[in-house]
Amino acid sequence: MGLRGQTVVLTGASSGIGAEAAVQLARQGVRVCLVARRRQELLQVQARIQATGGQAWVYPCDLVDHDDLDRCAQNILQEHPRLDALVNNAARSIRRPILETLDRPHDYERTIELNYLAAVRLTLRLLPRFLQQGHGHIVNISTLSSQIPIPLFSAYLASKSALESFSRSLLAELGDQGITTTVVHFPMVRTPMSAKTGIYQHMRMLNPERAAGWIIDALEKRPVRLTTSLGKLGALAMAALPGTVTRFSQPLFRAMDQRLHKKQSRV
Repeated sequence: MGLRGQTVVLTGASSGIGAEAAVQLARQGVRVCLVARRRQELLQVQARIQATGGQAWVYPCDLVDHDDLDRCAQNILQEHPRLDALVNNAARSIRRPILETLDRPHDYERTIELNYLAAVRLTLRLLPRFLQQGHGHIVNISTLSSQIPIPLFSAYLASKSALESFSRSLLAELGDQGITTTVVHFPMVRTPMSAKTGIYQHMRMLNPERAAGWIIDALEKRPVRLTTSLGKLGALAMAALPGTVTRFSQPLFRAMDQRLHKKQSRV
């Protein structure tokens, strides 16, 4: 089914992957509902879209504020009689060893609040409209790192794994009523979020434009899972030999971090 004429709600739309996905969707004739905290950045994305004849609506919202999220969802439902898809793209990531979080349980709380609970809450608010229409596609953005055991991102990966499980349950329960889901397992993408870790400037990453193309594919083709060959291999290996794969991966990630730190020290 072509995307032209569809209405898509996209969170995290003010920068990075979300902003690029919004622009690419609008080029295909999609009516885009832009959701993020920062109004000014959303207006800039909207201006980019309107400059090429596209349609976009701005909905500033702090997704971890329940009242604000409910208000935002209600405004979207009132202003758009038809909603075709929701892309839960907004997220935060924390790179920190577990032993450095012993007195920082809030790292886990604030990560799961946005990455999982806010995505679930917004999905639940829009779900009745999808069911009433007889169709609705939910794209939940996750990470390749949930398919392979990696260190230092326990808060982020736990929140994304929870979102993946919710996606599977949603499809299992409501797939026969027209509700479809896609989990997108992104590899590392060069965004403002990844830029917070200095050593990652020396790592090969997907650019936001190409990453946005993955979201387009998720909306057009509606696969249950969208990932790389490495992600598929990692998921199979973890299902078959989780202990062996985890032990094997540990020295590899340590060596990678050491190489990146060496490159950083030369700059």
